[in-house]
Amino acid sequence: MIDINIYEEIRRLYAVEKLSQRAIAKRLGISRNTVRRYCNGENVPWESKPRHYECPVTGPIRSIVEKWLEEDQRAPKKQRHTATRIYERLVEECGFIGSYSAIRDLVRELRCQEHKAHIPLAFDPGEAAQVDWGEATVYLNDEKVKVQLFCYRLCNSSAPYVAVFPNQRSESFLSGHVQAFQFFGGVPKRLIYDNVRTAVKEGWGRHVRAEQPVFLALRSHYAFQADFCNPGAANEKGLVEGLVGYIRRNVLVPVPRVSSLAELQALLNERCRRYQEKQLPYHQNRIKDALLIEQQYLTPLPARQFDYAITSLAEVNSMSLVKFDRNRYSVPVDLVGKTVTVKGYPWEVRIYHRSKEVAVHQRIYRQGETSLALEHYLPILVKKPRSLANAAPLRQASLLPGFTKFKDYLLARGETKELAGVLKLVMDYGIDEVEGAVLKAMDRSQYSYQAVYYYLTTRNLPTDKPNILTTYPKVQPVDLTRYDQLLAGEAR
Repeated sequence: MIDINIYEEIRRLYAVEKLSQRAIAKRLGISRNTVRRYCNGENVPWESKPRHYECPVTGPIRSIVEKWLEEDQRAPKKQRHTATRIYERLVEECGFIGSYSAIRDLVRELRCQEHKAHIPLAFDPGEAAQVDWGEATVYLNDEKVKVQLFCYRLCNSSAPYVAVFPNQRSESFLSGHVQAFQFFGGVPKRLIYDNVRTAVKEGWGRHVRAEQPVFLALRSHYAFQADFCNPGAANEKGLVEGLVGYIRRNVLVPVPRVSSLAELQALLNERCRRYQEKQLPYHQNRIKDALLIEQQYLTPLPARQFDYAITSLAEVNSMSLVKFDRNRYSVPVDLVGKTVTVKGYPWEVRIYHRSKEVAVHQRIYRQGETSLALEHYLPILVKKPRSLANAAPLRQASLLPGFTKFKDYLLARGETKELAGVLKLVMDYGIDEVEGAVLKAMDRSQYSYQAVYYYLTTRNLPTDKPNILTTYPKVQPVDLTRYDQLLAGEAR
């Protein structure tokens, strides 16, 4: 293609001054072929004609490659032909003798031609919602971590909901649904997914033969149908895929700095509500107004919320621990030898005995770790003060600042009996009350059980030196034979 100014000069010299093609080429310093192409005005530089070349190497196998690429559209994304695999098949099955680079160029050309037209989709109020996962980065207590975003969008109003999770496990997937249903106060008739394995057990797209049992239970409870997209058909849930990008660009830029993921979830909730004030190009009204109409058509929530926890039974070992998901969690020591029900939620583990909740722990996702709650071991710790210096429950406990300082002072002096007495007060009065008494005692440099007990049982702050008790309160004897192993050190 030549410059427009050169074209102008060629046309002027040829049409006006009547110079020959040879003379024009000589005067302008260009080839005679260029002059011949543009002199009579049949060709113009701003309209380049496509050139078609017939490659003698790939020409005979072009239709074969086109067929394979077309078949790929019905196959899972991760099981489609690469240029290398096409070349290997052509050599093995068709006796192809050309180079790999020729096949690579042909595949690139054919894929560039795959511009498919999509039909615009329209949905009635309450008809459907789309679901997808996205990944994002946040700073959690100044630590850079990856989080998973459960993205849900009603198709008629385009109202979004986004929930944050540590992973894409089944309990997170199910919890995202429950939260979304509660956020909008109802359930659409059907939900649209890709081929997520937490929902699909066998098959894909329109050929799903079986769903995961727990997902089927969720569907049954909330009375909705599931539609699964064909592989590569991203347009079938384009609304929610656009939502993933929107959240990353608008909510998570700059990268949020939060002290907890609960704080991040509150931010996401607020942004989802703010988004409802928008009026999208294809809507006549604000999303908020369309949502008010759509909510009237949603299926009402069932009387009972779906329990999305992963549930298992476990026996409490001699260390008062239960195993769940390759980690260990403590329960009260009086449950040693008994069977309990463990429920794993995305963020926590809850443990029940005879339908009564006996322990709650933050969920651990690393392997081989132990979560110990100090209060579970207090009944034996107060009776075995010599074990306090090395007791794992006490070492791992997240105590209030005053109590921590008080504890460290007593342990440094070897006054474990004093500490045992204070721990007994924690059992009777609670850690918050004991913390207040400990602070009062330390203000007066009184590091003893008697002082803490005095300030717990005296409402008004004394003006003179308190009358310190010289005897401990009577403690009922406890059978400790089961708990001797605690003296061996940290729980295994």
